[in-house]
Amino acid sequence: MTDRLSILYLGVDRGTSRHRLNSLRRLGHSVCVVDPESLLWYQAAVDYWIRHGSGIFIGGSARRRVLSALGSREFDLAFVNGGALVDRALATELKRRCAAVVNYNNDDPFGRRDGGKWRLYLKALPVYDLAIVVRECNVGEARAAGARDVLRVYMSADEVAHSPRPLTEEDRYKWGSSVAFIGTWMPERGRFLARLIELGVPLAIFGDRWHKAPEWPLLLPHWRGPNLFADDDYAKAVQCAGVCLGLLSKGNRDLSTTRSFEIPHLGGVLCAERTSEHLDLYREDEEAVFWDGPEECAEKCRLLLAGAGFRKRLSEAGRERCVRNQTTNGKILDHILTVATSRVSLTSLNAAEVACT
Repeated sequence: MTDRLSILYLGVDRGTSRHRLNSLRRLGHSVCVVDPESLLWYQAAVDYWIRHGSGIFIGGSARRRVLSALGSREFDLAFVNGGALVDRALATELKRRCAAVVNYNNDDPFGRRDGGKWRLYLKALPVYDLAIVVRECNVGEARAAGARDVLRVYMSADEVAHSPRPLTEEDRYKWGSSVAFIGTWMPERGRFLARLIELGVPLAIFGDRWHKAPEWPLLLPHWRGPNLFADDDYAKAVQCAGVCLGLLSKGNRDLSTTRSFEIPHLGGVLCAERTSEHLDLYREDEEAVFWDGPEECAEKCRLLLAGAGFRKRLSEAGRERCVRNQTTNGKILDHILTVATSRVSLTSLNAAEVACT
């Protein structure tokens, strides 16, 4: 367990980023959060602009606003989550204020899926004391891009956000499904789910952008609504599904995703693509179910739906394995901090509560 630190958390205050922020606090650290996106008056256009516009101009604006929000405060450690808006000048200033500056990125900043989104990240990468990546292929790529030090970890479930909830009959009625996929549309996902429907799989889809799919007329009757941003809604949708599909992002070169950990930790039945990482994480047909294509996936779904006892055994064993693997935020973040603080000499800055305005 790392000694108590004063931490500047630079990242969005929502989704899995918020889960990591909350986990750092549960570990006993004093955490000040600054969300660069929330400081920009054109928040709605930020994602489009960093993908397609000039990251130089948006980076300068974000830098000035972040530094204004921080005032003269200093910290033991700066934890940059993602870093699409953090330019090299801001990373350098963080180095002046903090004994250690680390970057955690659970996307694939060296791939092609996100256009120019990671332009500023790549320029700032050599400044960080430690770059944390979640794909083995990113380790060598980060080093080649100038990273001083690289740590690879798995993505993770959150001990609190992804803990099983007590369910009512109303919950089961509202969220119940036979086979569920919870996630955003991507071209390969539309084709895959359309094929499952053709094969007779009783599918429920939760997520955004599905109307963009060429297969939308076929998918529409199975679409149950947009992304589940509320932790309780997401947890109940997973728990109330007979089977939960784990689809990868091919553009992100995934071999596992956050769903690979969240679903088992919530007690759901994970039915995911057969990859080397999934096979390392779970025993096939004992802790999770895997497939190589839509036909095998459809067959596995039919077997699972026909066997309540089989599903129950998978659910219990999968959750136990997830906990045993220590692929949860608390375990992984504590490991990151241990590695980061071992690389530098931390001069204690009195880890009192640090409030940000």
